[in-house]
Amino acid sequence: MATIDRTDVLIWWEHVAHDEITDETVHRIEERVRDGMGIILLHSAKDSPVFSSLLGTTGESKWDNNGSREYLWAVDPSHPIARGLDECIEIPDAATYGEPFDIPEPDSLVFTSWFEGGDVFRSGVCFRHGAGKIFYFRPGDEEYPIYHHDEVRQILRNAVDWASPVESA
Repeated sequence: MATIDRTDVLIWWEHVAHDEITDETVHRIEERVRDGMGIILLHSAKDSPVFSSLLGTTGESKWDNNGSREYLWAVDPSHPIARGLDECIEIPDAATYGEPFDIPEPDSLVFTSWFEGGDVFRSGVCFRHGAGKIFYFRPGDEEYPIYHHDEVRQILRNAVDWASPVESA
């Protein structure tokens, strides 16, 4: 746990090992976020015990791994996480997620996705948890090269900057 104590921003991508995360790990991460550590939860992390503990919800949504075309819209282009990006990012192949999405009302909605089949999803949402910041970002299925897109990498860089703790004067 010493590593967590020295972490400013934790990026959490988890897909199928949700039951392997110990309660102690979940508690320690939640404590650090409450104390000011930022956390970026990616894709399937919405089904993890860390997500559930931080947001107090199941994170359940519709889902289909169909390789659909996705249009990721910056619905709040003034948000720091959307800095330097076009209004819309096209992702040729992605897993489709759809509403309803079991999360509390976000502090900020930065990105919304529209998929070829007509589904929409709140794909970039921000929350506060004590002194810490939480950003959930939906794109990132392991079967598609989402993290190779320059725009997606820019979003993640911006999210780390946004979620970093701010030192008091």
